[in-house]
Amino acid sequence: MISQIFDLVEISYSSSNASSYIIESHIKREEKVNIMRSDNVIKGAERAPNRSLFYAMGYTEEELSRPLIGVICAHSEIVPGHIHLDKIAEAVKAGIRMAGGTPVLMPAIGVCDGIAMGHVGMKYSLASRELIADSVETMTMAHGMDGLVLIPNCDKIVPGMVMAAVRLDIPAVVCSGGPMLPGSYDGQHASLSKLFEAVGAYKAGMIDECKLHECETGACPGCGSCAGMYTANSMNCLCEAIGIALPGNGTIPAVSNKRIMLAKHAGMAIMNLVEKNITARQIVNKTSLLNALACDMALGCSSNSVLHLLAIANEAGVDFDLELFNTTSDRVPNLCHLAPAGHTHIVDLDNAGGIPAVQAELLKKNLIDKNALTVTGKTVGENIQGAYIKDETNIRPIDNPYSETGGIQILWGNIAPNGSVVKRSAVAPEMLKHSGPARVFNSEDEAINAIYNGKIVDGDVVVIRYEGPVGGPGMREMLNPTSALAGMKLDKTVALITDGRFSGASRGASIGHVSPEAACDGPIGLIEEGDIITIDIPAASINAKITDEEFAKRKAKYVKPEPNIKTGWLARYAKLVDSADKGAIMKQ
Repeated sequence: MISQIFDLVEISYSSSNASSYIIESHIKREEKVNIMRSDNVIKGAERAPNRSLFYAMGYTEEELSRPLIGVICAHSEIVPGHIHLDKIAEAVKAGIRMAGGTPVLMPAIGVCDGIAMGHVGMKYSLASRELIADSVETMTMAHGMDGLVLIPNCDKIVPGMVMAAVRLDIPAVVCSGGPMLPGSYDGQHASLSKLFEAVGAYKAGMIDECKLHECETGACPGCGSCAGMYTANSMNCLCEAIGIALPGNGTIPAVSNKRIMLAKHAGMAIMNLVEKNITARQIVNKTSLLNALACDMALGCSSNSVLHLLAIANEAGVDFDLELFNTTSDRVPNLCHLAPAGHTHIVDLDNAGGIPAVQAELLKKNLIDKNALTVTGKTVGENIQGAYIKDETNIRPIDNPYSETGGIQILWGNIAPNGSVVKRSAVAPEMLKHSGPARVFNSEDEAINAIYNGKIVDGDVVVIRYEGPVGGPGMREMLNPTSALAGMKLDKTVALITDGRFSGASRGASIGHVSPEAACDGPIGLIEEGDIITIDIPAASINAKITDEEFAKRKAKYVKPEPNIKTGWLARYAKLVDSADKGAIMKQ
């Protein structure tokens, strides 16, 4: 698949065309005034002071005569998915220069969800998506970039950057850092989700400290976004499916030479987009978002992709709602069972043909639109021509799927009048329908203590509330509780419901994004210990056996708790953020 992708990319940048393309791109600024956004910053006598500041940094007159391309890179030394992004940025810059542009490196922040997991740090993760989008907008508008190459890799950085690109509507290409290779544990491939589950097994006395340490030191072998179909890799794959990233973006391993080649081609691609003035909204639109949603269902992506696709659609001015997820799930089969749903990882998806192979299968039944434009300058259909499945153990053929329905399901009911989300492909068949007594907790911390202390038993429905966008604030991921249940072998007998959300590494009947959330007077805040909760995932329903009259009585005596965070920017975020069913976007 890797060689196929680069054969594809080389079509646009073959040696026979490259030199003439570079010469054509190196057109004097005066001849390109109609599309050069940086003219506002550096053109004309009145901008002499501005140019002087560029000269202070060592830019030459020749560099300032070319398009200025913002290379916004989230490199840091606190995120394993980002530790190597400086190398990706250098390759992108080389590609931009080869194609006649001037790269301008600028920073972006990024939270490591794994490191932030299980404590107050996780409150900052989803909220940081908005900071990232705003900072990309700020740096781009303040300095007049003609185009952007966005270099994220992990969970909220990817959608945050895409949201900014679509908001700004300028030429943009996403070039992620690529997935981590799987590690090893107990003689088998493993990734971060296995380690979180090992903690639950250790707490239950099922493994000893030596085995836990073996998993701890073996699960994450190097740089890259964690190796399963978790949120980071989900969004990197969906960027490819949307068309805002080059083929291979979602699956080429971080440590592969092909990742550096991809970055160089991303630098070349942005110059083509600038030359033709192809902007982000020409690529990210209703058609491409529906293509991404179809791939989401086929791949079995993280439930967090619901939040992010809704938020990207909002920035693009596209009407997108939760109903679309179920109507798409009804017609698009699930073709992949990557970790945590199965035992394979993103490198296996890459070896099997990657996203082009998945798209080619979907196209067989007209489940995607092949005419959607992409950053290659070509359509989806042109990009995937000749793509095929190379390993049917990692990508099922369209006529032999894991299930006839997609990987994500939206549930409604008296607990979630505005909807809730479950990663259906990671739910055991015996848990697709479940009924049991509610075990109610007002925070993740309370719930995890109960799980670790053996207070949750077969049949229970764990309810965690006041963890939504407003109530958290920040809508923490619940990977610790779900992994503890899985590690204790309770994932096939216990369900978990929350107005927070779940990591892409979660598996089991983990139902999140319950809307309205408890902090916004949602009925999940009125559930009491022992209430019977009925879940029917195939029927898209989730209900408590409580009458409307009983709900009304409870609401009359309900007292809302004090906010969890009262200072800092998270307190401001809590006042401005919209509900999960709207993508946890900022209220307009």
